Amino acid sequence: MSSALNVVALIGSPTSSVNSRTLLLVRHLLDELRLRLHMDVQLIELAPIARSLGQALTRSEVEPRIEQALQRIEAADLLVAATPVYRGSYPGLFKHLVDFIGLEALIDTPVLLAATGGSERHALVIDHQLRPLFSFLQAHTLPIGVYATPGDFSEDRVSSAALQARIELAAERAAGHLRPAAAPTLRRIA
Repeated sequence: MSSALNVVALIGSPTSSVNSRTLLLVRHLLDELRLRLHMDVQLIELAPIARSLGQALTRSEVEPRIEQALQRIEAADLLVAATPVYRGSYPGLFKHLVDFIGLEALIDTPVLLAATGGSERHALVIDHQLRPLFSFLQAHTLPIGVYATPGDFSEDRVSSAALQARIELAAERAAGHLRPAAAPTLRRIA
């Protein structure tokens, strides 16, 4: 058996909540990825490190737990980057953390982008803000991103068939990029 892929999931919500839709979306994405890939997963949540992160102006000033999180992100075989949308964009502290990632650390690293927002009005955040952010770092942003609204969830599960189909498609495509020899025939987006 081949070694497990190092999958790092970055949850970019600066506020902690067990009911976080962003965290819930990431968990569903990871469940679908596990069906297709042999992987070890590390979750990095912004909320527990947000206050101390905000006090650092340079990477040399970050606390050891933030440095450890950055090193994990930089060592990922696949990065799942998910964020809530605030006022039409990702949170400033999410961007602040990404600013500390080494400029060449994510070159060609596949990044699966996901976001949650209050309405469909913010769905373009993936293509207009997250994709350019990670493209600047020369990461390989995967073509299928996943966006969800509160109406897509019922308590701790995905209740929208369309969102579930999108999650499955994103996981299928991500798996295809990570093991090209076994890539399935790509399906069309509905």
